[in-house]
Amino acid sequence: MSTQLNLYEHLANELGSLIASRVLAPGDRLPSIRHLAQQKRLSVSTVMQALRLMEDRGLIDAKPQAGFYVRHRARTLASVPESQDLKEPGYVGINNLLMRVLQANEGSHLVQLGSAWPPDELLPIKRMQRTVAGLVRRQPELLSKVSCVETNEPGFVRQLTRRALDWGQLDAGEIVVTSSCTEAISLCLRAVAKPGDTIAIESATYFVLLQMIESLGMKALEIPTDPKTGPSIDALELAMQAGLVQACLFIPNANNPLGTIMPEANKKRLAALLTQHGIPLIEDDVYGDLCFTNERPWPVKAYDTSGHVLLCSSFSKAVSPAVRVGYVAAGRYAQQVMLLKTVFSGTTTHFFQSALADFIGGSSYDQQIRKMRRELVQRIARMSDAVAEAFPAECSLSEPQGGFVLWIRMPAAVDALTLHRDAIAAGVAFMPGPLFSASGKLTNYIRLNCGNSWSAETAAGIVRLGQLVKDAAG
Repeated sequence: MSTQLNLYEHLANELGSLIASRVLAPGDRLPSIRHLAQQKRLSVSTVMQALRLMEDRGLIDAKPQAGFYVRHRARTLASVPESQDLKEPGYVGINNLLMRVLQANEGSHLVQLGSAWPPDELLPIKRMQRTVAGLVRRQPELLSKVSCVETNEPGFVRQLTRRALDWGQLDAGEIVVTSSCTEAISLCLRAVAKPGDTIAIESATYFVLLQMIESLGMKALEIPTDPKTGPSIDALELAMQAGLVQACLFIPNANNPLGTIMPEANKKRLAALLTQHGIPLIEDDVYGDLCFTNERPWPVKAYDTSGHVLLCSSFSKAVSPAVRVGYVAAGRYAQQVMLLKTVFSGTTTHFFQSALADFIGGSSYDQQIRKMRRELVQRIARMSDAVAEAFPAECSLSEPQGGFVLWIRMPAAVDALTLHRDAIAAGVAFMPGPLFSASGKLTNYIRLNCGNSWSAETAAGIVRLGQLVKDAAG
């Protein structure tokens, strides 16, 4: 019985991955049951079990006497022609608004669709617990190991360079271990720019990146961004040629909040532009391992030939947000970043560096990544279905290619901040669109966290939120 269960789940997961990567697009007909049985060398009953499981997951629909089809889940955000119009760089001013929203989102009585933290039940807590316990037994001295000068734990750096072999090669000497991906990005901003400099960003982008730019007294230039292909490289090139940009800060793999993966051709072109103009890119790759493509997408760093890309990441989204270890492969800026790390925060705990090295060095991490990808695809699909059913027909949704958030464009008459106030009163928390823009635009957009397991409470919250959007749209 166990073997049969594994067989049909394996087939369902395989077909689900093809849907997630758009090999099988909405409306496509799946191969017939008999064809799948012959192709996969499975019984007809096993194939039927797999297809029923995919129906339960909301991935396919059965049409009588016609077969199984990939579900049209939602009205997706259309690609738009990439405008070359650039606004003037400006100082960011979201900190006060963000604090008000975050405070309002606190409360156990709320349906939590706001903060994009990974769900506890998908994290490898027990496996990490065993890893940590074994490390304490073998190397108790790590609990007291400190240094006045920032140093990396060699085992952790070795695992980072080993994992990078899938797309290129990292020099161990350019890696600086930090206390989070956020710290890595903050150090990089300090290393490559000064107050008053302009940082090119995507529109929309993660609000914490805007917070950092604001707190460092820098300006932001929003680059027109397509919901399917990411920032316009043409527009960025114009900004570089005009001398408007001193550095770039992008999320090329699974942008938060859009979920976009920048096409490989765009990554190559971007890397060439950085070299040509001598401009650094701070690359936030924290969601890179949680992309839904068959193979992990390469970072821009893979195409960097001049050391202008500073690759930042951590394991907070797939292992544990409580293990405060991130890193940056800082290229030609490694010495500046290392100095700033030493001055501002000192050594990142060697204990957790060693624990992560043990965990990502074995098969457990790869299994964890595969598990999270499968589950997140299903959770995003479930949320997309619910939103498409509850929200007005004029709304459109992103098609995330990674991560676990959904970006929704509402009718122009709906103000996201007013909606947020009303939603909190109705017991639903989310993140309003203006937080993801340096200039406060995106006023009719919202972001929902899809990571949490589905429940009757979540379903009811989406219905209440959808009704509020309908009321506001008029």
